[in-house]
Amino acid sequence: MKEEKRYLEDVGMKNLPFPMKVISKVNKNGQPTIADISISARIMHEFEAGWIDKFIQIVHNHRDRIGTKTLKVNIKDYVRHLKATSVKIDFQYPFFIEKRTPVSKEKCLVRYLCSYSVKTDESGKPRVIFGIKVPCISTYPLSFEKQGGLFGQLSVVGIETESRSDVYPEDLVALVDKHALMPVYSFLTEEDQAFVIEKVHSQKKTSVVMIDEIKDELSHMRNIESYKVECSNFGMLHSYSTSIGTEKSMWIPFNSYEPEK
Repeated sequence: MKEEKRYLEDVGMKNLPFPMKVISKVNKNGQPTIADISISARIMHEFEAGWIDKFIQIVHNHRDRIGTKTLKVNIKDYVRHLKATSVKIDFQYPFFIEKRTPVSKEKCLVRYLCSYSVKTDESGKPRVIFGIKVPCISTYPLSFEKQGGLFGQLSVVGIETESRSDVYPEDLVALVDKHALMPVYSFLTEEDQAFVIEKVHSQKKTSVVMIDEIKDELSHMRNIESYKVECSNFGMLHSYSTSIGTEKSMWIPFNSYEPEK
């Protein structure tokens, strides 16, 4: 009797630290980083023994300038060499952006956590999702009603996009910073601190308004087919966080979108 080929669901590995270069708008050659790589694959039973060595070999061959375009091409090598019917790979890594403080214009490096998720199945069409988490400051909503005046809270905006071509982390950080009450910096001089404190206590921008403004801009970016925006808020009066989110599927157009004339 002929033996039927069997498949293993979700054979894989998690959190392999690996040096690589990721896309950067500032550095065309890519920014060096250390990514944690996780993979799951459905492979033929008889190929089980050597799949991990083959995977790491492919990672070595494709570690330069990871981005949307390259991952759409590279995933085909993983499918072919692993003899897989489906493959999903997650890259999680820190990305650094040089920013200038609001008043003194001092340079500082700010770290942002990014991710790429690429997967393909029997259809052969790869999906690549880029994500980034951007910390910022928004207004604590209940401070509107307090006699002591306005005060802020830490908000972390998470954006995931599926696009036709590369979406740069610098652009998404600039988008969040534009609509936040205040961006977050890794260093502030005394005059910068005074400016931030004054703005936080005198101007209002809740996370609800911020997310709505970010969503509106994302919906008008023709390169982005779908997006998901989430915001976690860490108020200083509570031991828990609150959240708000929105998303647009590539199958559901944004209802208030108006094409440019």
